[in-house]
Amino acid sequence: MVMFLFLVVALAVVVAAVTLAVVGGGESAPLPEAAPERLRDPLPQDRPVGREDVESLRFPLAARGYRMSDVDDALGRLGAELAERDARIAGLESALAGARAAAARPAPDKNEHPEGRQ
Repeated sequence: MVMFLFLVVALAVVVAAVTLAVVGGGESAPLPEAAPERLRDPLPQDRPVGREDVESLRFPLAARGYRMSDVDDALGRLGAELAERDARIAGLESALAGARAAAARPAPDKNEHPEGRQ
């Protein structure tokens, strides 16, 4: 019986403490609404993305980590620019290989005449 009475008193004290903390504690006004963080100027629009841009890229935190739309936009932009650079590099390497092949072929001598003609 004493244990039951002790538990009832302890429960009453906890309920009273929580009620006082919620009702009477702190400022009487509710907390202001926090504006959600948004990714500001993630990547430059007027020039290609550089290494410094990627290293300085920071995504704002959301309730469960990062905002997926911000991350998807940034990764999409980086993927497109990398694909464009890869295509440009492949074109330049192809042109270089063609130039090397042309330089390796012996040039025909203008003074030589084909056989049978003079």
